[in-house]
Amino acid sequence: LIQIITAKMMKVTVALALVASASAFVPATNMVASTRLNAEMVWGEYDDKMWDNDAKKEVYAKWDPTAPRTGLNFNPFETFGGNSPDASGIYPGENRYKDPKRGDVSYAIMLIEKAEIEERIANPKPGEEPGCPGCKN
Repeated sequence: LIQIITAKMMKVTVALALVASASAFVPATNMVASTRLNAEMVWGEYDDKMWDNDAKKEVYAKWDPTAPRTGLNFNPFETFGGNSPDASGIYPGENRYKDPKRGDVSYAIMLIEKAEIEERIANPKPGEEPGCPGCKN
């Protein structure tokens, strides 16, 4: 009688172990959501192209601070954690960040860009303020 009970307990234990380990072969439920997010990603106009100051000025001219931030609607001059965004508005350390193709830099070019930065800061776009929908900060 003890041998029969022990044999049944062994069969139940093996069956439960098989059922419990079968979950290792079930696909993750979040796979669908991540695929959907990838399909909705919009890359920037200058993705895989030269991302120099002229390209940034064009993106800035089209930027609407009152509209939600996307790969086509972002402030290319806004920094986040001390970093500048790539051509799609993505910052280093974030998913899908691509190191942009950068133009040449010299001290003379940097002085010109500094004057442009000061002009932008002095004359922000209407609606451009921290926390606006088109800003990261």
